[in-house]
Amino acid sequence: MTDFKRSVLMSRVRQKDTGPELVLRKYLHAAGLRYVLHNRSLPGTPDLIFPRFKAVIFVHGCFWHAHGCRRATIPASRQDFWTSKFLRNKFRDVEDINSLQNLGWRVCIVWECALKGKSKVNPDLLVSDIVGWLKQDVRFLQVEGRRSH
Repeated sequence: MTDFKRSVLMSRVRQKDTGPELVLRKYLHAAGLRYVLHNRSLPGTPDLIFPRFKAVIFVHGCFWHAHGCRRATIPASRQDFWTSKFLRNKFRDVEDINSLQNLGWRVCIVWECALKGKSKVNPDLLVSDIVGWLKQDVRFLQVEGRRSH
């Protein structure tokens, strides 16, 4: 792939309102849950915020956040750059989660592989897990695809 083509491709990558995020929002809204989107005053700018439950959800792309599933590959070119970038992303994620929890927020991470592809989690189970988590006093939840590792 040429540098120009890669640049065009990368410029189209969204930070909010991604496909997996829109899928999750659709499921949760259909279940009657209401949320606030992308509050920049919170560490990490969570994708979904549930003020009533003092809870936030991040929808993480497996590639960008180096999940470890089959979607989380390292490009063949410039591997040092990508490895460094993924490590910085993971470090930033941990810092954001710790900051949110120190502020009293509960955090859920829903991985892209749980929302699409062959490893997709049944939408009813996904919503049930998230609703259960919201109603309990559990500080952290992570939802991964069925065959993510």
